[in-house]
Amino acid sequence: MSSGTGITDADGHPVTITVTPATPGEDPASALRIGIRRTPPAGEHVWSCTPEAARELAAGLLRAAEEAENAPAGRPVTVEAGRLRRGDVRDGDRAMTVESVRTDGSTVHVTWKSGAGRSWTQAYAADAAITLKRRLPEGR
Repeated sequence: MSSGTGITDADGHPVTITVTPATPGEDPASALRIGIRRTPPAGEHVWSCTPEAARELAAGLLRAAEEAENAPAGRPVTVEAGRLRRGDVRDGDRAMTVESVRTDGSTVHVTWKSGAGRSWTQAYAADAAITLKRRLPEGR
């Protein structure tokens, strides 16, 4: 991982995180560890853990990322249909997530997926206003 990942310290400064298999030392058990090195602007912190603990950490990070992404935004945002992206969530009573978007001239074909797993496609004028509950960051 590098400082371009968006990881920052408490003051908002970029932090580089390096994760590698630990270098075996005199103790053969150290070969079964994962090295985690955090390099903030001042100083360096080095930890190690077992592969099992590394998997638990990764699972915890994934759960936290999903919770953060699925948390409702402060207010709904309205975008033009032509600017919808995969992962955008429609505002309304039922969960509807954008699965894909295809533009055909001035018409936008949006494939939605319901919380129950049902998919369907709707056509919109490219400039039609669509109100979203949540919008994923660009590039996702």
